[in-house]
Amino acid sequence: MTTGFGRDLVAALAAQPRSISPKYFYDAEGSRLFDRICELPEYYPTRTELGILQRHAGEMGALAGPGCEIVEFGAGSLRKVRLLLQAFEAPARYVPIDISGEYLRDAAAVLRREFAGLDVQPLVADYTQAVALPPAGKGRRIGFFPGSTLGNFTPEEALAFLQGAARLLQGGALILGADLVKDPNVLHAAYNDGAGVTAAFNLNLLARANRELGANFQLANYAHYAFYNAPLARIEMHLVAREKQVVAVGGERFAIAEGEALHTENSYKFTIAGLRDLASRAGFRPGPAWTDPERLFSVHWLHAP
Repeated sequence: MTTGFGRDLVAALAAQPRSISPKYFYDAEGSRLFDRICELPEYYPTRTELGILQRHAGEMGALAGPGCEIVEFGAGSLRKVRLLLQAFEAPARYVPIDISGEYLRDAAAVLRREFAGLDVQPLVADYTQAVALPPAGKGRRIGFFPGSTLGNFTPEEALAFLQGAARLLQGGALILGADLVKDPNVLHAAYNDGAGVTAAFNLNLLARANRELGANFQLANYAHYAFYNAPLARIEMHLVAREKQVVAVGGERFAIAEGEALHTENSYKFTIAGLRDLASRAGFRPGPAWTDPERLFSVHWLHAP
């Protein structure tokens, strides 16, 4: 296969158990579906994190200082970073990093119109790999990683990402969103919404394979399945085959039995103490941590070395 998605999907289908990175959810359609998820009544993380940022962006701006550069890992709709750009003192540059180039360029164009004079430099890249940023300016470099996307990594990957971020943000800081351990019923509802948007988001991975790779997945043959694995403190999402079938991808054919699953996402949940310990092991010095009154979600200021 000529694309990373193609290579990884073929490798996933050839393996047992079958598993693929959730980063492949986010083509243009997947990004649009995720924006819809963020508006759902069951999905608390986005509105809760937005509330925390609205209440505390001024404190974050004071910590960042004037003329800072904001680097966002995995930029989405840019709603959250607007709160920082509005609260920070004369931010000099904004560098959103994302693998969905079309979506990123559209969103960056909107921000340029909204914040006249702000240097917006979108970077189409996989932020889980080594990233080359533009040369640093005079202000501090502040990383922004909202949405508890850190929870999509394995514990080993999360540590590696934070270690890389600490090197990239030397002398600055990282503003990190982290979803918290809570009532499993709240978590279950958040990933199994009544409108079926999360199911469509999950199934879009197969639709993307059909569009981009010429695969022949029949989406009606797969069921969205999400549950909270309490011993591992993570939500798991899977696509489960409803019946026996043969799938063709990249010139190869794969027999899939009824009930077999493709594991598409983990979403680890954290305690505040556990997250601060992880950040310390990665080389950060934990600063303030903010949460909502119900302690559903947390936002952390992590000083870079």
